[in-house]
Amino acid sequence: MEFSSIEPPTVCHVVAMPYPGRGHINPMMNLCKLLSSKKHHLLITFVVTEEWLGYIRSDPKPNNIRFASIPNVVPPESLRSADFTGFYEAVMTKMEAPFEELLDQLEHPVDAMLVDVELPWTISVGNRRNIPVASVSTMPAVFFLMLHHWDLFVRNRHLAVNSLELGEQHVDPIPGLSSTQVADLQTIIHETDPQVLQLAMECISRVPKAQYLLLTSVYELEPQASDTLNAIFPFPVYPIGPAIPYLELEHNSSITRTHNIPNYLQWLDSHPAGSVLYISLGSFLSVSGTQMDEIAAGLRNSGVRFLWVARGEASRLKESCGDLGLVVPWCDQLKVLCHSSVGGFWTHCGWNSTLEAIFAGIPMLTFPLFMDQVPISRRIVEDWKIGWRIKRSTVGSEMSVTKEEISELVQRFMNVESGEGKELRERARGLKDICRQAIAEGGSSYTNLDAFLEAISQSQNH
Repeated sequence: MEFSSIEPPTVCHVVAMPYPGRGHINPMMNLCKLLSSKKHHLLITFVVTEEWLGYIRSDPKPNNIRFASIPNVVPPESLRSADFTGFYEAVMTKMEAPFEELLDQLEHPVDAMLVDVELPWTISVGNRRNIPVASVSTMPAVFFLMLHHWDLFVRNRHLAVNSLELGEQHVDPIPGLSSTQVADLQTIIHETDPQVLQLAMECISRVPKAQYLLLTSVYELEPQASDTLNAIFPFPVYPIGPAIPYLELEHNSSITRTHNIPNYLQWLDSHPAGSVLYISLGSFLSVSGTQMDEIAAGLRNSGVRFLWVARGEASRLKESCGDLGLVVPWCDQLKVLCHSSVGGFWTHCGWNSTLEAIFAGIPMLTFPLFMDQVPISRRIVEDWKIGWRIKRSTVGSEMSVTKEEISELVQRFMNVESGEGKELRERARGLKDICRQAIAEGGSSYTNLDAFLEAISQSQNH
């Protein structure tokens, strides 16, 4: 589609602005691709920092999605884990002015904005300019609800901000949350930098000033939390389904299987069904080098085949992993999880990774590291019962798990013939069916995406 040939009145122009991190940019782009596949007269301007434009400029995308960039006013991604608080603060305070300047330079007037929940200033920009704002949450509905209620606790002085004794105080029943989820909130508060937590609360507190809330979740996975959020907010809340690249999986499967098959897919092709454990501990926070070595030794001793995405550690870990496993710096995760050889996923419980595993019907070994990963692990293990939690012991200032524990657990988890292994995989397949039905025509996610598009089209005409 040539932009120059579109008459301005027929175009619904949406500006999308993700938080500058891989776990936010990917789902926002996947959401934009889903929207663009449904509405031909949609023009999406996808805004990132110049640093991120360099990373994603050559990624394939539909013709009606175009890139725009703002200057690098936040520290580069390489410094993010070293000073996450400083990075987060810069995102909150330094991106608004260049973003507004960019809006003034765009060729088409903006009809709606898709913005990350963790960019709270975008809602102020939209309201000043009378542009409808859809706040996009890349966290589970339950975790969003937990943060929403914590903010209420603080503002209503039920709990002092610096008092972390949540478990010792009487807290009235919270709509949509169980007592265990309140306990998870206590854990998160204890383990999170107070400044980061305060900034996160500020993000959540701005959402009521938006016009829509889009949840990258499946209604059937979190019905109670979704219903509670719908009751709380005065505007539509849409669980729009997993913002993962399943469209590419459908459209390109025949091409990728016959041309330029990556070495890790060829390696998977050579192994029996359900025999490979896939391991990825995220693209941002990770575990110590010592713990990585312990994991490598445990995997080698387990006798289980594995594919491990270890990013910068890949070349070092190849040496110690032996012949049973393949260690790579990167892979197309959804393709790997959907491969017949993969029978389990050792994950840090990032929301995008969790949704990909559910889509693929793969059980999980959970190894949460940060923030929403703690309640996501609980959902996987206790609510959905499609995974096990890797229990860690405190050694010095770190939580760790030994190679002996890893070896024994991995052997049990990957035993697809055991009674517990069969039950785990049967439940995972059941959740896969629920997810696939939701995104199919007439399903809840499919219908919610249509309803959102209809809403912004109507606001464009008024």
